[in-house]
Amino acid sequence: MNRRDFIRKSSMLLAGAGLAGPYISKAQAKLRIGYIPLTDCASVVMAQELGLYKKHGVSVEISKEASWPNVRDKLLNGELKASHCLFGMPFSVHMGIGGPAGRVMPIGMILNFNGQAITLSQEDFGGKVGFREISKVKAVVDELKGKGRNVTFAMTFPGGTHDIWLRYWLGACGINPKEVRVIPIPPPQMVANMKVNNMDGYCVGEPWNEVAVREGIGFTHLATQDIWKHHPEKALVFNEEYLSKNREEAKAIMKAVIEASMWLDDMKNRKEASKVLAKYVNAKPEDIETRLLGVYHLGKGLGEHTYRDDYMLFFKKGDVNLPKYSYGIFFLAQYRRWGMIKERPDYLGIAKKLIDKPLFMEVAREM
Repeated sequence: MNRRDFIRKSSMLLAGAGLAGPYISKAQAKLRIGYIPLTDCASVVMAQELGLYKKHGVSVEISKEASWPNVRDKLLNGELKASHCLFGMPFSVHMGIGGPAGRVMPIGMILNFNGQAITLSQEDFGGKVGFREISKVKAVVDELKGKGRNVTFAMTFPGGTHDIWLRYWLGACGINPKEVRVIPIPPPQMVANMKVNNMDGYCVGEPWNEVAVREGIGFTHLATQDIWKHHPEKALVFNEEYLSKNREEAKAIMKAVIEASMWLDDMKNRKEASKVLAKYVNAKPEDIETRLLGVYHLGKGLGEHTYRDDYMLFFKKGDVNLPKYSYGIFFLAQYRRWGMIKERPDYLGIAKKLIDKPLFMEVAREM
């Protein structure tokens, strides 16, 4: 069966899964939904490829974006009605860390758990630090600093998920993030920047950790599920005005993405999903497939590690997609911990303002 036939058959099976009739959009133009080239854009992309947006009555254009700041700006100005987004971005923007303070970017649902990683430079850390060997990191950092190096680690957006996983890891290694440089780099540019020694390590989503391993410039020190098993990662985030005026249409989008999430968590579909994602992410299918299946090639001399139940997840019987206020409270607490905000915030109040849990519950009841 070729890829087109496989996807057509899958979409026919999913088309019979819904009980209610489709929402019929009144929009005159296609709704633009953004994504960044990362493996975890899969549910947003596969909802299009499987015909699920159409099934639920919405006409969608999937828009490849260059960086997370680009996603932020387009969500705020309405050019994007929704987007694959860092879960932490709405909190970072609202608190004035990564955008205009006070702005609201509503979170409709979580897109995935797990599946990010910290890659360290083979040149700087290779042979000195291994997989999950956090106790050895500080000595190497101190050694590099002793040689006059400005030790630098990259993440993807200030206050975003990768920034927080990186800071949390540095703290666990006994390193104050203020004692090293922490810089933002767009995900697809991580590997190229490590090649020219612009950073000593980075935290990013796949496939850019696997690509660094394949090209021999970095190795996987740990996956983010080693920091927090089943952590929230990306979210489906909406433009505030669009959501306030088009809740039924937003629900239709979410239903399509949830059905795609169910399809992705059937492991027999992941090989095919990798082939489809390759054209959206601009990566080799095998660089996407291995880690989607939980198999991590760690890098030179480190062998491989297989994650049995905490690889990247998109549905997990609905556990993934429920947007919990506690997730937002965690991010706000990390901002306080690392001095990114000075005053104690209204933790629960802000979480409730940015996470539209009632919207998700409506969707869940209707599916």
